[in-house]
Amino acid sequence: MIIVDRALQQRQAEGRPIRVALVGAGFMGRGFVNQVVNSVPGMELVAIANRTVSKARDAYEQAGVTGVVEADDAAAVDRAIAAGRPVVSGSYEAVVDAEQIDAVVEATGNTEYGAHVVVRAIEAGKHIVLLNAEVDGTAGLALRKRAEKAGVLYTGCDGDQPGVQMNLIRFVRSIGLTPLVSGNIKGLQDEYRNPTTQEGFAKQWGQDPYMVTSFADGTKVSFEQALVANATGMTVEKRGMRGADHRGHVDELTKQFDVEELKALGGVVDYVVGAKPGPGVYVLGTHDDPKQKHYLNLYKLGEGPLYSFYTPYHLCHFEVPLTVARAVLFGDPAIQPSDRVTVEVVTTAKTDLKAGKEIDRLGGYDTFGVAERADVTAEQRLLPMGVAEGCVLKRDVAKDEVLTYDDVTLPEGRLIDALRAEQAAILAG
Repeated sequence: MIIVDRALQQRQAEGRPIRVALVGAGFMGRGFVNQVVNSVPGMELVAIANRTVSKARDAYEQAGVTGVVEADDAAAVDRAIAAGRPVVSGSYEAVVDAEQIDAVVEATGNTEYGAHVVVRAIEAGKHIVLLNAEVDGTAGLALRKRAEKAGVLYTGCDGDQPGVQMNLIRFVRSIGLTPLVSGNIKGLQDEYRNPTTQEGFAKQWGQDPYMVTSFADGTKVSFEQALVANATGMTVEKRGMRGADHRGHVDELTKQFDVEELKALGGVVDYVVGAKPGPGVYVLGTHDDPKQKHYLNLYKLGEGPLYSFYTPYHLCHFEVPLTVARAVLFGDPAIQPSDRVTVEVVTTAKTDLKAGKEIDRLGGYDTFGVAERADVTAEQRLLPMGVAEGCVLKRDVAKDEVLTYDDVTLPEGRLIDALRAEQAAILAG
């Protein structure tokens, strides 16, 4: 979105910067703070909410911001913003309710807490940008519908793999091709990794071991590809996707699919491990016009029938401010659910689990997520990964077994479960 830079420069020149608040001052949140504060003219990060307020202060301080004040309610947040003072708060409600905020970036990575933040932001009339694939992949359609009714935009973000893939899909469509495979390039896939095995890597990079584990055990890529599927109408070839170990270039993948099968499926989402150029994304598309296929061959994309397009990087927090600008200035989502849910992420036992066990966090010791067709998930009552945390097992579950709703007792009174029911009602029509 090259147009965004000039639009932001204009807002800066006019003295009307976009005012954005962040909820969640973890690893990605801190990177976002530094990016907005030091590299994005025409945008101001006016408030940060985090349950541990000191981490919100740290995020500002690491970006070189001084004069931070703390506020506990929306009126105090608004007064601070009016006085030109950056605000921290332990209350997400205080931040998202403040009248002087245009958009909220949700970056907690937690489904239940994140759902509360998103719903409150929508009710407060704020555009919402998600650095939280988990809540989007669990109840995204319900949240998008709520946002539309409120007249605000609900969107995933640029920089993270789903947004990068969606930008690439839009480009491929814009030049007349039909995307049939949308993929993610991973460096590692081991479903049995846990926070202990990933502790060293997490410490090296200043990250949460549970979040790092969700990258390694396949949960994160399953959510990411579910978002792309649900935005485009694509599906998965099989439970868990193909997930090939491919050490060559992604261009070579054009010879590994049957185009007619892909067309019959309506396109698929997938991932590969070890391919180049990592850690990027790729789209394989086809063209039906012989004249244009001649040109594509001339331009070194080969003879088809599949043509390879890729982005060799994803720059996460660096690009999220672009999503905020797209949302506020142009009403353009980077990626959001369509009216169909085609892929869900279902809960799979990482080890043998005993009856009475309370399931731990995503990226933990108990479970990992795999992508499955939504119709199969519904028919078999499979337990979505985004609702698994806190559930209590009714029976013993064997390693690699996919859990169902009948296997667990859900915690009472959760918003995420209410949103799931709301989404099911929308889909039932």
